[in-house]
Parts: sequence; structure tokens; C-alpha cells
Amino acid sequence: MSDEIDRLIEVHGHARVLEALLPCLSDDRIARIDEVLDARLDSVTAIVEDVYDPHNAAAAIRSCEGLGVHTLHVVEREHTFAASKGVTIGGHRWMQLARWPQVADCAAALRARGYTVWGTLPGAAQSIETIDVSRPVAVVFGNERVGMSEEAIAACDGAVGIPMFGMSQSFNLSVSVALVMNRLTTRRRALLGAVGDLPAEVKDRLRARWVALKIRGAASIVERAVSAATRPDVALGPQSGENSRETVELDES
Repeated sequence: MSDEIDRLIEVHGHARVLEALLPCLSDDRIARIDEVLDARLDSVTAIVEDVYDPHNAAAAIRSCEGLGVHTLHVVEREHTFAASKGVTIGGHRWMQLARWPQVADCAAALRARGYTVWGTLPGAAQSIETIDVSRPVAVVFGNERVGMSEEAIAACDGAVGIPMFGMSQSFNLSVSVALVMNRLTTRRRALLGAVGDLPAEVKDRLRARWVALKIRGAASIVERAVSAATRPDVALGPQSGENSRETVELDES
């Protein structure tokens, strides 16, 4: 479905896609999409290395999406990142996933965009309360068994720890992602004085994609609308237009 949506946006442009699909959604649903888009944060991101447990993968997605993180970077050195959809509760549909073969490749790409890349390590001198959030921040999390690889540690600019006050020396992977992303997104938003920071062009494309995800048969509605605009003899059909809003909406929040 997402591949087809991306193709539609690429071929017709986000404006044409929105023109065809917005009449199919209620005002409340459109407002909800815009509210979440306005709160999407691109300048704080997580990198997870070689996650093998589908439940941890899904929980990481769900936490990042719920906190408004725009992208989750997944490094697949030995294990393919596969999330349990029953745990994401639909969150995977709204997250951007970027896949990489090595942490070094991901870190270099993010560093070129102005990010500082931190690795999560026990006993780190810096914590999520003290690292600099005046510039974009990426945090690397190792997998459930061995933590961060030596290659991943070497690819980072520094190490960051999560404050702990009990006997346990570490948190579960998905818990670590949630704790770190929650604190860093809060600090970054306070510094920005805004809840989100997506560039306008990214937000426009994402808005078209999200609207399409909310509608059954979105691709056919767009294609018929485009055909109708160029060939007036092509009817829009019963699943498009203002009168069919409730019949094409998906029952998802």
C-alpha cells in the first residue's frame, strides 16, 4: 500500500493527491492529521542496532511514533528488523523507517546533516539530562544480547547514559528507547520553542501520504480524479466526492 501511495505522490505530486482525497475525509480527521504533523520532530532520532526480538522492535516504533519522532533508523548487520504489528498498534504506519547495513553508514549520513551521534553505554560521563540539544541529536541503542557493537561505539561522537537509581544496571531495549527519546524530545522542543520542526516540503508530502493511508481505495480515487480532470467523460464513481466521506474512511485513529 505504501509503495503505491509513494508512487502516486511521485507521479502526480502531493497537491493533486490531496485535491482528490481530502473531500473523502471528515474535518476532524484532517485536523488530527495536521495536529500530529505539526508536532513531528526531525531533529531528535533513534538508531537501533541488530534488534532481533519483534516485540522490542515494535515497542521501539510505538514509543518513537507516540513521542512524535519523525524517523527511526534500523541497522541490520545480522538480523532483519521485523516488528510485531500487534504491538505497534498501527504505529508503524505513521513512522519513517530508514534501514542501514552498518551504524557507521547511518552515523555518517546523519552527521553530514548536522547531527551529533551518541551511543548508549553504562557508566557514560554524559547523561540524557546533560548532552547538548542545541543541535540535532541521534542516539544509538545496541541489541538485546550484547549491547552496542565495537563498530557502533567507534562510529559515535560520544557516550550517553540513562540515570538509574536501583540495583539493575540496564533497562530493556525498548524501555531505553522510550526513556531517552522522551527526555531528549522534551528538551529539544523546549529549546526550539515549538513542538515540531519538519521542513515544509517534507510535511506536505507526508500529509498526502497520511491522508491516503486513511482512505480505502485511495489509489483508485486519485487515478480516477486525474483521469476526470483530463477526460471529462470519465465519471468519478461512487467512492469519491463529498457525499461518500464515511464510506471510504478507515476505522483507525
